[in-house]
Amino acid sequence: MQKIIPHLWLNKNAEEAVAFYTSIFNNGKILGTAAYTEAGQEIHQMKPGSIMSINFEIEGFEFITINGGSIFTINPSISFMVHYTDKDAIGELWEKLLEGGKTLMPLDAYPFSEKYGWVQDKYGVSWQIMLGQGTIVQTIMPSLMYTQRVAGKAEEAINLYTSTFRNGEVKMLARYPAGMPDDKEGTLMYSDFLIEGQMFAAMDSAGKHAFTFSEGVSLLVNCEDQTEIDRLWEALSVDPEAEQCGWMKDKYGVSWQIVPNIMQEILRSDDTEKKNRVIAAMMPMKKIDLDVIEKAARGE
Repeated sequence: MQKIIPHLWLNKNAEEAVAFYTSIFNNGKILGTAAYTEAGQEIHQMKPGSIMSINFEIEGFEFITINGGSIFTINPSISFMVHYTDKDAIGELWEKLLEGGKTLMPLDAYPFSEKYGWVQDKYGVSWQIMLGQGTIVQTIMPSLMYTQRVAGKAEEAINLYTSTFRNGEVKMLARYPAGMPDDKEGTLMYSDFLIEGQMFAAMDSAGKHAFTFSEGVSLLVNCEDQTEIDRLWEALSVDPEAEQCGWMKDKYGVSWQIVPNIMQEILRSDDTEKKNRVIAAMMPMKKIDLDVIEKAARGE
């Protein structure tokens, strides 16, 4: 099981989006689906039995999409870097992602990459496609951009994440030089780091961006036990208003879902009654209480 899974909030078109991604990327496959139940319908307003979420994999990397409605919107504050070693494959992927989408940075040669482009696809998801060098360990890498009130805080955030999660390690720091029009000297032009065996990128951007972190893209963490849930919640959550059903925000506005491993299995179960019990038990929670979830699953 992938420890940290990007979670994409879509406006009732998750099935369409997953079909698109699994067809244009390599090794695309659906890992499982979960349906809405009667429990919590007064909140989610979705038809019981309709698809709630889909776990899928592309390029060996897992994502989750949810048919969540229009409450939250995906923006480029969290994008996904795609490293390919084939120039033709980059061009082909670029054209497919650009259909119905828009260019954020043209596909071209840049000082940092012989071939690179940044595109926001028709579902709002942003992809940075670039020519990789040597052996590529992780083809798709989530990239966090610190804008607006948290511009200049990327390095501080990286230090928090690498000290909070297991096996944290900063791999690369590239800083802005003096004389940049917006960004302060020494803030992060680009960086990447390792947590829980997964690579992430982060950068500062003090330009006039209309977006910052939101629930549109959150990071779901599969936890082994209550001790791990408690530890991550204590280390990361700072906004009580954002705490619900395992969701919370850190001090930089990044949304996280801190959930037990068994939750994915329960939500994808064919046992509707068990799912109803678990969801009903979970709805009043802020931080997940694993003991209560397990008792609900057993019908106790």
